[in-house]
Amino acid sequence: MSSAAASSETRDPSPTPHDETPSEALPPPMRMPSLDGRRFVMTASTTSAVDPDSPSEFTYFERDGVIWGDYWGDTVTFGRHVGVREGDVIRLSFVHVLAADGTVVRGEGESTIERGEDGRLELAERYEMHGAPQESRCVEVLPAP
Repeated sequence: MSSAAASSETRDPSPTPHDETPSEALPPPMRMPSLDGRRFVMTASTTSAVDPDSPSEFTYFERDGVIWGDYWGDTVTFGRHVGVREGDVIRLSFVHVLAADGTVVRGEGESTIERGEDGRLELAERYEMHGAPQESRCVEVLPAP
């Protein structure tokens, strides 16, 4: 075999564009709209009974995949949350002060953004509190007409 034939059979070991793989997968697409500037009230919780006359109220802000906001009412004096959104799932860290005794509670949770039968956004929340898994549901408060 000639040296020219041998060199033509040798493959260049440097990667080509089709050989490259992305280092991170793309986040899932968002089907639900941004949470920026939206308010929600808690309607159900496994942690405690929800006071229908004074439920916990949450504000959300969103920019470039970052979520933040605050909350108050019912069993909470005040609280803050911060996290990320990937598709229609948000992952948050939170801290709040209990109204009953001033205890500071912190934790992490995950919420799925859904659309309710009435068209409002809803948050199906899963988190751990008091050493046990918990769930709650929050519904969007629509602006007054």
